[in-house]
Amino acid sequence: MKQLQNQKLDINELNTFDIKEFFFKIIDHWKLFVVTILLGLIIANIVNRRTQRVYNLKSLITVKDEQNPLFASSTNIAFNWGGPSDQVETIMTILKSRTHNEKVVTQLKYYIDYLKEGRYRKEDTYGNVPFVVVLDTSRYQLQGTFIELDFLEDNKVSVSVEFDEDKYKLTNYTYDKSKPFVPSSEIFNEIFSIGEIIETPFSKFTINKDYFNKDLTGSTYFVRFNSFNGIVNRYRKIDVSTLKKGTSLIQLSMNGPNKKKIQDYINATVEVLNRDQQKQKIEYAIKTKEYIDTLFIVESENLKNIEEDLGSYKQRNDIYDLSAEGSSLFEEATGLDNDYQQLKNRLDYYSNLETYIRTRNQYDENIPAPALVDIEDPNISNSVGTLITLSKAKENLELTVKSSYPPLIKIKEEIAVEREYLLEHIASLKRNTKTSLNNINKRIFKNNSRLKKLSPKEQKLLNYQRQYSITEANYNYLKQKSYEAGTAIAANVSDIKVLDKAKDTGQLPIKPKGMFNYLIGLMLGTILPLLFIVTKEVLDNKITTVEEIEKVYKIPVLGVIGKNNYKNRLVVFNKPNSTISESFRALRSNIQFLFKKDSKTKTIVVTSSVSKEGKTLTAINMATVFALSGKKTVLLGFDLRKPKMHEDFDMDNEVGIVNYVIGEKSLEEVTKRSEIENLDVITSGPMPPNPSELILSDSTDELFKELKEKYEYIIVDTPPVGLVADSLELFKYGDAIIYLIRHDYSEKGMPKMIDDKYVNGEVKNISFVLNDFTVKRRYGYGGGYGYGYGYGYGYGKYGSGYHSNEKQTFLEKLKKKYL
Repeated sequence: MKQLQNQKLDINELNTFDIKEFFFKIIDHWKLFVVTILLGLIIANIVNRRTQRVYNLKSLITVKDEQNPLFASSTNIAFNWGGPSDQVETIMTILKSRTHNEKVVTQLKYYIDYLKEGRYRKEDTYGNVPFVVVLDTSRYQLQGTFIELDFLEDNKVSVSVEFDEDKYKLTNYTYDKSKPFVPSSEIFNEIFSIGEIIETPFSKFTINKDYFNKDLTGSTYFVRFNSFNGIVNRYRKIDVSTLKKGTSLIQLSMNGPNKKKIQDYINATVEVLNRDQQKQKIEYAIKTKEYIDTLFIVESENLKNIEEDLGSYKQRNDIYDLSAEGSSLFEEATGLDNDYQQLKNRLDYYSNLETYIRTRNQYDENIPAPALVDIEDPNISNSVGTLITLSKAKENLELTVKSSYPPLIKIKEEIAVEREYLLEHIASLKRNTKTSLNNINKRIFKNNSRLKKLSPKEQKLLNYQRQYSITEANYNYLKQKSYEAGTAIAANVSDIKVLDKAKDTGQLPIKPKGMFNYLIGLMLGTILPLLFIVTKEVLDNKITTVEEIEKVYKIPVLGVIGKNNYKNRLVVFNKPNSTISESFRALRSNIQFLFKKDSKTKTIVVTSSVSKEGKTLTAINMATVFALSGKKTVLLGFDLRKPKMHEDFDMDNEVGIVNYVIGEKSLEEVTKRSEIENLDVITSGPMPPNPSELILSDSTDELFKELKEKYEYIIVDTPPVGLVADSLELFKYGDAIIYLIRHDYSEKGMPKMIDDKYVNGEVKNISFVLNDFTVKRRYGYGGGYGYGYGYGYGYGKYGSGYHSNEKQTFLEKLKKKYL
């Protein structure tokens, strides 16, 4: 259980995140941060310079029903059916509608693009072009292709087009039609005069200079004739929204690369809307006035004719005035005639209105209005107004929603109810009017009976005067109504009020967002190296520092060996003043504390987890430092499976430990003297089929007994513990065991097996040595003197003068300096 807990603790320690260590690793990669941040800022700068500038302009309008205060309610009924026709929802729908935007695009001729070659693209130069292209819209024009205009001297212009495709399209703006066009050559180029018609196989237009008459010589522009429907669809995307919910304030907003173009479009769309709304508002008044004027002309002619007939009759019959009785009857008859005509007109109107309501499903301002009568009942005007308002709301909803939409169904139901109510009310009014009309007819009949008592001349004069009076009354009434209609038209006030026009006030572009892009570049330049470091740290399973070893394992660290940059492993002998030689001398000093004081011969076993961790290098140089200090030393090559120690001493491996153990050779026969004083070498010998059995044999015990009689230090190079069990069998001969861990090569879990044996007491007098260590950081001592692991190692420039200057290539110097 205790062992399991220790294993869990070790794993947790392996996964511990050291903030301080991570911070120093970030500092160690400062050059990477500098490069990525600079790269991010450079990319942001390129994006800012190359991205097309996009601007945003806004306009604010209010929609409020403006009634003319000069008219009575009865007059307003005639000219303002349906109440307010400027509902906010309706206006917003109109502003985004295809028909409305077609009018604006046509007015501004936005289907023509004016461009000039810019640094990164062709730039839209609308509003800054010293000429205008006048299209013959009845002719077909080349669509969507740049036409280059090079202005020459003497008011000449070169028109050229590069045709790099097989098929093109021609469009006719008048009839909204298009047809294919196949160019006869790849390049078209002709010279024309400014102001004259430019006619080509694919277009017909005129170039006129503006009123400044600027000299265009040497300048080059491009024009492009776009799809009318495509441009309309683009501008239908204008943003229209209420500034605040429930108010009549509408904000129009549009984005684009050319501020002048946006400004003109927003202002023009409001202008067209205003014009159309005014026209729609007085449309019925105009129609009514036209109808009244037609009747007025007829009545004028009738009045003139009756007046002439009356005058002729008076002169011919020598009768000019009526008698007292005749005057009384005339006044009564005139009043009855007026009442009759008014009731007759009212009944006709009710009939027309009823027919219109019954035969239509959609109601608008074309509903018959009382042009020649005054409707005293306000329910008629209220009901008709409600019907038109509901009908408009239904029409707007049907453009955007399905028939099953609940609010639409509700509006349809309300229209049906209001329609039935209006028809019933009209029927009731018609019955009442007919009754009144019958009563008037009876009174007229009685009056006519009394007229027969007058003389024939006076009767005829009275009839003439009755006709004249009726016609004159109609004449005056029509004249008054015509005046009212004309005044209503002239005094019409727009429901659209512009609070803020779209205007270029030096607005900065909304795209690209310069500072935002620089901030993104800075963030990416910082985050990407951090991700790299974190990813590298997470994926890195190698041991790199002494601190990692001490944090995770219980076995103490004996020292640190630097990187061997030489051709062979005899570093201490060949380069005695090098830093790596000094680190082996430090190991020699440190290992003395592991030996027993009463031990005459000291045996050091050198091993590791896997191959290539530096066992042989360490064994050879540890033997060398002891031998050079005057101690009689022997180096044993017990790596029987992969022997390579003999190569560094230029010795053969024909005889060695194997020959001694199997009894073929004596100790003297397998012992070889090296060129290093006091150092003998016993190589492994030929590879046996059973290395483990040979090591476990009694001959191995006899070998170490004999060696202890002859040498002061025995250095044993063994195979890796993690691969074979041979080394573990040799541990019993060692007074001290050196376990090699190679920097940035050995994996973190490899030494765990030997550390567990040490914790459990199975292995003693063992120490870790970090091999092939390279100082990468620019801070601290990097595992040098501060730990006591190899005096003179890790001091950088402070080691100058104590060690020999090692020859390095220019590339190695750069690598050492900057990496």
